[in-house]
Parts: sequence; C-alpha cells; structure tokens
Amino acid sequence: MTRMRRPPDYTLLLAAAAVLAIGLVMVLSSSSITASQLLGDPYYYFKRQIMWTVLSVLCFLFCYRVDYWRWKPMVPWILGGTIFLLVAVLIPHVGRNVNGSRRWLGFGPAVFQPSELAKLTMVVFVSAWLSERTPRQIRTFWRGALPVLGLIGICAGLIVKEPDLGTAAALFATSVVLLYIAGVPVIQFGVIFGGSVPLLAALIFTSAYRRTRFLSFLNPQAHAQSSGYHILQSLYALGSGGLFGVGLGQSRQKYFYLPEEHTDFIFAVLGEELGLVGGLLVLALFGVLIWRGYRVAASAPDLFGTLLAAGITTMLAVQAIVNIGVVTGVLPITGIPLPMVSYGGSSLIFTLAGLGMLANVSTHVRS
Repeated sequence: MTRMRRPPDYTLLLAAAAVLAIGLVMVLSSSSITASQLLGDPYYYFKRQIMWTVLSVLCFLFCYRVDYWRWKPMVPWILGGTIFLLVAVLIPHVGRNVNGSRRWLGFGPAVFQPSELAKLTMVVFVSAWLSERTPRQIRTFWRGALPVLGLIGICAGLIVKEPDLGTAAALFATSVVLLYIAGVPVIQFGVIFGGSVPLLAALIFTSAYRRTRFLSFLNPQAHAQSSGYHILQSLYALGSGGLFGVGLGQSRQKYFYLPEEHTDFIFAVLGEELGLVGGLLVLALFGVLIWRGYRVAASAPDLFGTLLAAGITTMLAVQAIVNIGVVTGVLPITGIPLPMVSYGGSSLIFTLAGLGMLANVSTHVRS
C-alpha cells in the first residue's frame, strides 16, 4: 500500500463553507437587538464572530497542511495540556464563573473554553490509542475499551464538574462509536451501557438543576415561567416561521423573548426567519458533511486515519443532532452549540481545526 496525494474533498469543504456563511448571517440577525440594547452596538457580536471566523479559518489551514499521522506522536503532550486546562478552569479565581458555570479561562478580552478543546483532543487520543493496538488487543476489554473509557471518564468527570453534562455525554458517545469502528465486540457494549445508563441517571437526579431541566423537558407547559420557558419560546419561534419564515432579520422572538438567541437557540431564530425550508437546508448541509466525512473515513489509508475522520465526523454529528434536538423539544436542554452556526469562538476554532484534519485525511487514498 502506498500513499498518494489528491485534492481535498471539495464537496465537504463547500458544505462547511455554506454552513459557516449561514452562521455568520444568523449571528448578525439574532444578536443585533440584544447587542444594541445591552452594549450599544448592534454589530458587537457579529464583529467578534468575524474575528473568530478569521482565526478559525487560519486554524483550518494549519491543520489541513499538517499530514494527519503527524498528530499521533504529539498525543501525550496534547492530552496532558488538555487535562491541565480542564483542571485549571475549576480553580477559583482562575476559571471564570458565568451564570453558575465555571467553563471558561480568560486571557484579557479573550475567553477560552477548554471543554471545546477536549472534544478534539479525545478524538485524536482515542484514534491514536486504538490504531496502535492489535485486533486481538482491541477485542480484549482490559486492553481495548477499558483504558479508553478510563481516560474519557477522567476528562468527562472534569467537564461534569463545570458543570457541563452535555459535552461530557458527547465525548462518551463519540468514543463509543470509535470503539465500535475499531472492532470492539458488540457484547462489550452491553457492559458499557449497563454501567453508563445508571451513572447518567444518577448525575441527572442527584443535581437539582439537572433534575429540573429534565422534568421541564418532559412537561414544559408545567414550568412555563421557569425551566420550561426556553423550550416553549423555541417552539413558538419555529411554529411562527411556517414554511418560508417571517423574513431574514424579522424575528420577533429575538426581542428578549427567546433566551440564548444567538448561541444555543440560534436554530430557533433561523427557523422563525427562514422557515421550514431554511431549517431543512441547514439539516441537508450537515447531512452532506456527515456523509462526506464518513466517506473519507472509509477510504483512509490506515486505521488511524479512519478513526480520526470518523471521530471528527461523529463529534460534529452528535453536536448538531443534540442542539437541534434541544431546540425542537426532542431532547433536554444541554448547552451544546450548533457547530459553525452558534456564536462563540472556542467552538468555532476547534470545529474548523477538526475539519482541517478531516480535509487532510481526504487528500490521501489507498492504492
């Protein structure tokens, strides 16, 4: 088997560029009222998102230029740095506390979210670890799945302490997919899910705010003025959009009715302004990204490339599915942004860095 270079997957890149462009337009539209009333500048969030987009594209180009197998020797350093940052964010007066959550590190005016780095780090680590194991070792629980789940558990546990159960669950789900692709026997997943489901239930029902969120998801009308408010306002926005929407920039819910209108619930504003057609367009673009991502994984020249491409694609898919599921009332509120659409620098930077790695894998074929 030899490696040869080919052009990147242009369908993948065009779909990503289209989602990114839609995201910029929707950040401008959804944030303008809030930014104008609270900050005196209707373009405040939009200008910052433009800055993050430029930095993210530079990260994409850097990761695209680095041949994907060169990341493997750097895994110990990347992993160690990520765990250090996840610990640092929990230290008082080091991590920033916003709305009761300690998820951010501040560097002057810039704010960084280590859990976003952890998503990409875990994909690279799990891919590198499994690609170095023999098929027999992968099929052995103690040498294959257990070490992966142990380290994922450490990082997920630190993220849960922030608290951010949604991101921790996304890390776990992506790792399970990679274990399956690598060849872990199906019977082992019974053990994995048998242990994880009670743990998830315990995390939900032993925390007052998580329990409230879950109960409001089951019956948002009963909590219409408290924990169910987000879901109901999101559904009102989607419902009022109809087939073609009320028009770009014409959302009524962004006038301080819908919380987090330019971050976690930006898809609701999109659905209100662009209607079912606009929402389906975004879903179709994510579908193309996921299809091409798994296609790249299937044609990668080695197991590391396959797992890396599949992991990045799975993480993107999980985040999109969870975010849209929350906005449409199908899933409980988790606080996971819509990749490349929601406002936020950390998410955008590491999403495009991952897509850069994926694009690099797409330039290598088996022959």
